[in-house]
Amino acid sequence: MTLTVKEARAGGGRTPLTGARRVRPPSRRGSRWTPWLYLAPALVVLGGLLVYPIYQLGLISFLEYTQAQVSGGEPTSFQGLANYAELFGDGQFWQVLLATVVFAAACVVCTLVVGCSFAVLLTRIRAVPRLALMLAALGAWATPAITGSTVWVFLFDPDFGPVNRVLGLGDFSWTYGRFSAFALVLLEVVWCSFPFVMVTVYAGIRAIPEEVLEAAALDGASQWRIWRSVMAPMLRPILVVVTIQSVIWDFKVFTQIYVMTNGGGIAGQNLVLNVYAYQKAFASSQYSLGSAIGIVMLLILLAVTLVYLRLLRRQGEEL
Repeated sequence: MTLTVKEARAGGGRTPLTGARRVRPPSRRGSRWTPWLYLAPALVVLGGLLVYPIYQLGLISFLEYTQAQVSGGEPTSFQGLANYAELFGDGQFWQVLLATVVFAAACVVCTLVVGCSFAVLLTRIRAVPRLALMLAALGAWATPAITGSTVWVFLFDPDFGPVNRVLGLGDFSWTYGRFSAFALVLLEVVWCSFPFVMVTVYAGIRAIPEEVLEAAALDGASQWRIWRSVMAPMLRPILVVVTIQSVIWDFKVFTQIYVMTNGGGIAGQNLVLNVYAYQKAFASSQYSLGSAIGIVMLLILLAVTLVYLRLLRRQGEEL
């Protein structure tokens, strides 16, 4: 027995042949907003932890906000771009910015080289040494920055540290010279940062089909050529993530510099932007200048990230 179209419509949307009720597809409008509903709690938390502090930081950077305003002795006044003009007119700011960029770039490059090297090594050793290496690396990664910095200061101490004794350097002070102090901090930053790169890249290498690597080896490609021509292009999305993360972390290094160079080194020779902002805001009670430095750092990191992603998009990479 068949039903006419009119009868099927009257019967609650049943199909003409089987009589079964039709299942209407979900509304596109509802499905479009469903992911945002799941993300809403996280977005609310991020809004409270990030958006509001950034708003307050930007607001203070346009005000005259010193200890007098904090204590209520003087009223707060709007300064416009005066704080930024004072900051950009300070020669020390440009010196610190250059030192921060060079130091962060060196840390990022060294971290990526060490992390990728150990990731490849993990694929070449057996299970037990691999587990021991990963546990040791993750232990370094999990160590708090202040604890790791204190340990490294002791290891390189000119009087009691074992490193100078092993190397035969006598009472050489690593934190006295500008470049040796930066090198010491760089070693500590790489030591506590490379495990993230190692584990992430190792997981990416494991996802590469074995047939691809075997074909490259059968064609006579060396290990370096396999990494450069086969593995690195396939791992590019992962390398983008770890690179951006390393740039953000290393550009805003604070604890290692502050602890290992005693607040920025002799006469501020080892200052980076984060420590410089801390000194302006809390040591000199110039909170508006410290906030302006923070906004400048935020804009620089956003610009670096957006430019890097734009370049990859032009190359046709899907992230």
